Amino acid sequence: MKRTLKILKKTMIILISVLALLAVVVYWYMQKPEFGKSPQAARQQAIERSKHYKDGAFQNIHYTPTLTKGYSMSGVMYDQLTKSFPRRRPLDSLPSVKTDLHTLPKDVNALVWFGHSSYFIQLDGKRFLVDPVFSGNASPIPGTNTSFRGADIYQAEDMPDIDYLLITHDHYDHLDYTTMLKLKDKVSMVVCGLGVGGHLESWGFATNAIIEKDWYEHIPLSDGFSLDTAPTRHFSGRGFKRNNTLWLSFILQSPNMTVYIGGDSGYDTHFKEIGNKFEHIDLAILDNGQYNVAWQAIHMLPEEVIQASQDLGAKRVFPAHSSKFMLAQHPWDEPLIRTSTLADEAGIPLVTPMIGEVVRLTDSTQVFKHWWEGLK
Repeated sequence: MKRTLKILKKTMIILISVLALLAVVVYWYMQKPEFGKSPQAARQQAIERSKHYKDGAFQNIHYTPTLTKGYSMSGVMYDQLTKSFPRRRPLDSLPSVKTDLHTLPKDVNALVWFGHSSYFIQLDGKRFLVDPVFSGNASPIPGTNTSFRGADIYQAEDMPDIDYLLITHDHYDHLDYTTMLKLKDKVSMVVCGLGVGGHLESWGFATNAIIEKDWYEHIPLSDGFSLDTAPTRHFSGRGFKRNNTLWLSFILQSPNMTVYIGGDSGYDTHFKEIGNKFEHIDLAILDNGQYNVAWQAIHMLPEEVIQASQDLGAKRVFPAHSSKFMLAQHPWDEPLIRTSTLADEAGIPLVTPMIGEVVRLTDSTQVFKHWWEGLK
């Protein structure tokens, strides 16, 4: 009996020591600049004045569970570890076009997609860059979520000077430390949600070059341009603490057109509210990929993308958030296949460019190939 107790005690000491060492290693690793910096002082005070910040965290408009009723985190993890989910990554290199953005005439109204949710917009002479991730990785741990072959042909060096960098939220597949460092001297102004500026300042961005906003705030820009912020149904956080910064979408208005920049979102009533407030949305860029019924509240299924498009009253729809990173269990091309089929049935014109292909923003007759067809 004494020997058994002695072995048990020794085992417990070893286990506690290993756990303590692991905690120290994790704490040390999370001091790396990639994780950014939580809101402090005046920034935190501004957050606490928001009516969307309650009980120490930002809240969605409606209750948003981490997992859909009937699912559990242990069940999701068990499926991930034990089940086979084929074709999550393409075997083939994705087709792409390398458009030289430095020489693109400034009077050309264009959108160029870089895969997932990163894209460049040039509209009426102004340049916007949204959620750029050019490091080839959607994780703070190198090599753990790498981009698909052919999806990483653009680097920060390929970007021209940017008037406005728009950040929808602070997740690693939308706000990338390495990319931001390289873009810092190319960007005149960054617009983001409350609290996100803490990350940017810690990475060397000037305080006066950062605009942080709550939902439904209007930002007049020069030359007849404006930005409005709006809700999405999602969450935020770069460490263990969630929802300490705000996630949002943008309505970009130029003298000649309106673009809805949707960020990440589950389906909810905000799409209808935005559609009622902004009656002439020429192009809606919507979250379409990395979905699962298990986390349906924070990423839309293809059927919900169609419904959101109709709620917004958008003339054309660009389904983004796919074709670069493996973040869900569905086949890599399923979002494009399903959404294209449903859009055809609903009569919704889709914008589905290859990575790097120029989308002519004011040309509603432009036709796009189903470039994903035939790829393994």
